[in-house]
Amino acid sequence: MKDFFLHVLMGASPAGAEGAGGAAGLVSFFPFIIIIAIFYFLIIRPQNKKQKETQRMLGALKKGDKVVTIGGIHGTIASMDGTEVVVKVDDNTKIKFLRSAISNVLNAKDEKAEKTEKIEEKKDDKVETPVQAGATGATGENVEAKNA
Repeated sequence: MKDFFLHVLMGASPAGAEGAGGAAGLVSFFPFIIIIAIFYFLIIRPQNKKQKETQRMLGALKKGDKVVTIGGIHGTIASMDGTEVVVKVDDNTKIKFLRSAISNVLNAKDEKAEKTEKIEEKKDDKVETPVQAGATGATGENVEAKNA
């Protein structure tokens, strides 16, 4: 029995099954091939895409862009010099960072989109709920009769 498992792991056929040697070796590697494919599509490929996107974003940085650093500091790019970026945080406060320390660029389009989302959320909050049958208003009157 012990020799059987050893032969299967090594890709050899057990004694008496001379014709199935090559197929048994391939079948034993099939689960490993599946696991490698899963790792590639779920971990490696998305990570590579994100890294390329980050490199594009860092390459497109320019003076005046509103940025967020890895540490969460918000500011505007005042100047750039090779691998360093000077971020203006306040009127008289400038901080020098490595270009790779920028985690996100906030464009005017992004800020406008955020503002419109907030306005839409407020509108959704103000939407009145349907009146239930027999509900009374603040004065105790029947609401259905008042709306009709």
